[in-house]
Amino acid sequence: MEVNIHEAKTHLSKLLQRVAGGEEIIIARAGVPVARLTSVEPKRTVRPLDLDRGLYQVPEDFDAPLPAEILAAFGGEEPRKASRTRKGGRHPRQ
Repeated sequence: MEVNIHEAKTHLSKLLQRVAGGEEIIIARAGVPVARLTSVEPKRTVRPLDLDRGLYQVPEDFDAPLPAEILAAFGGEEPRKASRTRKGGRHPRQ
């Protein structure tokens, strides 16, 4: 498809959608082609594996159950506070 510069400026978003769909668009000035719109393929990079091998160790208790207060917090429960009592067994605010 070939469009003039004015049409390209006016309908750039639509033209880019067509380009993304695989179409090639030529932009012309006074009927003379001056630019080509084509889609850009993302660069594919190969990621090497095992870059961090040996830098850390997973502890043996990695999958051990969490303490009850942490599990309660995940469940949305308020953490339980230890109550303070005086020597006589009375709570301070009683």
